[in-house]
Amino acid sequence: MITGRIDGKIMVRRCLVTFKPFRIFVVGIGFFSLCFLMTSLGGQFSAKRLGDSPFTIRTEVLGGVESRGVLRKISDMLEVILKRMDSLSKLDNTSSTDAKRLDELSSAINRFQPAGLVERIQAIAQNVSNMAIRVEQILQNSMVQGRAVRDGTSSQCEVPREPRYPECPGKVDWMRARWTSDPCYAFYGVDGSDCSFLIYLSEVEWFCPPLAWRNHSSPPTQHTHQSKPPKRQAAFRTDLSVLLDQVGTGKESLSFMKRRIRRLAQQWATAANRLDAKLGQRWRDQKKILVHVGFLTEESGDVFSPKVLKGGPLGEMVQWADILTALHVLGHNLKISMSVKELQGFLGVPPGRGSCPLTGPLPFDLIYTDYHGLQQMKQHMGLSLKKHKCHIRVIDTFGTEPAYNHEEYATLHGYRTNWGYWNLNARQYMTMFPHTPDNSFMGFVSEELNETEKRIIQQNKVNNMAVVYGKEASMWKGKEGFLEILHRYMEVHGTVYYETQRPPEVPAFVKNHGLLPQHELQQLLRKAKLFIGFGFPYEGPAPLEAIANGCIFLQPKFNPPHSSLNHEFFRGKPTSREVFSQHPYAEQYIGRPHVMTVDYNNSLEFDTAIKEIMRTKVEPYLPYEYTCEGMLERVHAYIQNQDFCALEPSFIGANLSRQGSAGGNRMTGPLFVALPNSTALGWASNVTAPNAWPPLSSLRLLVSQEGQSCVDACHSTGFICEPAHFRFINNKEALRGLEVQCEVVDSEINHILPAFSVTRRECGLQRDPLLFSCAGHSPKYRRLCPCRDFRHGQVALCRDCL
Repeated sequence: MITGRIDGKIMVRRCLVTFKPFRIFVVGIGFFSLCFLMTSLGGQFSAKRLGDSPFTIRTEVLGGVESRGVLRKISDMLEVILKRMDSLSKLDNTSSTDAKRLDELSSAINRFQPAGLVERIQAIAQNVSNMAIRVEQILQNSMVQGRAVRDGTSSQCEVPREPRYPECPGKVDWMRARWTSDPCYAFYGVDGSDCSFLIYLSEVEWFCPPLAWRNHSSPPTQHTHQSKPPKRQAAFRTDLSVLLDQVGTGKESLSFMKRRIRRLAQQWATAANRLDAKLGQRWRDQKKILVHVGFLTEESGDVFSPKVLKGGPLGEMVQWADILTALHVLGHNLKISMSVKELQGFLGVPPGRGSCPLTGPLPFDLIYTDYHGLQQMKQHMGLSLKKHKCHIRVIDTFGTEPAYNHEEYATLHGYRTNWGYWNLNARQYMTMFPHTPDNSFMGFVSEELNETEKRIIQQNKVNNMAVVYGKEASMWKGKEGFLEILHRYMEVHGTVYYETQRPPEVPAFVKNHGLLPQHELQQLLRKAKLFIGFGFPYEGPAPLEAIANGCIFLQPKFNPPHSSLNHEFFRGKPTSREVFSQHPYAEQYIGRPHVMTVDYNNSLEFDTAIKEIMRTKVEPYLPYEYTCEGMLERVHAYIQNQDFCALEPSFIGANLSRQGSAGGNRMTGPLFVALPNSTALGWASNVTAPNAWPPLSSLRLLVSQEGQSCVDACHSTGFICEPAHFRFINNKEALRGLEVQCEVVDSEINHILPAFSVTRRECGLQRDPLLFSCAGHSPKYRRLCPCRDFRHGQVALCRDCL
């Protein structure tokens, strides 16, 4: 009631000053309502029992029914008025007048119905206050529009409908209804007029085209033309002292990362010199790069740091240490953030501004982070994350498939999880292993041995020594059966963490060394003949380190394969990938004799595998892509060639011309031609290839079987699926080149497209580039697959990619 009276007084004062009829009318309604309310409740406050609070209202008194009826009338009247206010605030400012608003309010008042309860007094008073605020907003909008008419800008604020900005009209409609929902809009000058909406949506965000009449001498925004600083050339670095200082201190996780950086420093220096010689005098742009390690921030909970010395997972810290080192060695301008406060400082977010978006250009060319960091940036960069997201790279261990990444599609089709749904280009997600071609393969490094070290290791191998891959005691539960078989042939060693007593899950015949420092673990692996996995953890770095030290890796096969459909570990992860063994990369890309995958539930198969391992001699082996040089080469190629901020239009074959023909002439021949000794099609050599990376010389166009993904279709022919090439095969020219018979060719939004149905003779092209997916498959469709070749030992890069 007090709030209602104060608002009424304020409205009366404004009426006396401005003497606007519309304002007097609205104030009259509010004043009339409050008076009627007080009159109707007269006498009820005297009906109190002894001991009742003076604020306890009794309803079982004479006249109670009438009072409740009056209250219901007043409440409903105010609710209807508020609804009409909402509709008024959404009306186009150019067509709304004070007279029209008066008619709308009068109509609303005439339609209220009786009923109500005394207990709604406070809600009614709040409605009066809300009504006053809404009325004031409408009056402000009216004054703004009047000013726009006087200034001659009202005609310049029509909502544009341009193909390059398809979301603009919808965003303007959203702003009309919701611009008061966040104080950030008012912070950037939004006042409820269409002009302010368009200015905001074109200059602070990116949904609408820039307004030609705007004074671009105003503060820099997304569309103002600013002189870019001159490019600087990146130079390889071999001194890591500056990087070590940047990583910081105070956490065991950071200490682990710094120890790893120091231990591999000489290998990074050697790799830098090799790559420098390979690239020659080629210019490399130096990039401003922010690395925000979100999962190690206190704000994310940081469950990893306390477990570093207790057998916890180290794979993520291994990868981040190597990413930081690679970026530093490649010569880029690097900033490292390990807290939200540091993140805000590097991004230039003023304290206390909350989630209001940044204006002007991003102070970095690239931002490397993880899913935790992405969420923190959304919270502290606010709406501008949409504008700057093309600069972001997300380190994502297990991968994110396009169907999970597309927010609307994931929500509508059952792919929504706690992760994913960020609407990035799927190649902006960077994985630990090359298991998801839709993403970019970042990787990590393992220690590389020279020829002398390899020879010494082979001489000192203990043929009957096995080391178990399992640092936590819980991993040993239920493994007694095959461990007994292993113990018949080999001496079994473990590195299980314990504090005071030996873990009871570890059999007595196992020689447990406890948790070992990294260099001591390396020495243990250099003696052992076998490194055996229990099936978990999945896809970690340890098996590669063991193979690099001359061990044979024995792992279990999974039947049925593990996935988000049947296994708790993968449930909620943004991927449908099926895992057929503990370490699919080791099985597929390394294989025998270094890797053996068997059914641990089959005692005879397991026994036979142990005997074969004892007879087999192997040399230490490390794939090139997991050497320091391989990682530097890959990261260099990504930084210099991947550009997700540049517009990638859909390719239309008819717009290309043949080499040697008159410029712009229409093509008459095929766009894709058969390749010698192959079932795949390649890009026609007499057709000018558009600029692309990877280059179109790497393209191999294939058709999958029904129910087969492009990942499997390409892999079965010795290629890898390349999502960047989808835009060149998403057309009728590709269908004709493959001699596909189509009675109907539709353009749809579906993650299995482009594809076709043989039985129905229906063909579908992809309408949303974010859903180009190597992983998608359907039992009813055969897919058009953009495969590519790759460099020996470097699956991430095609032969011509450097």
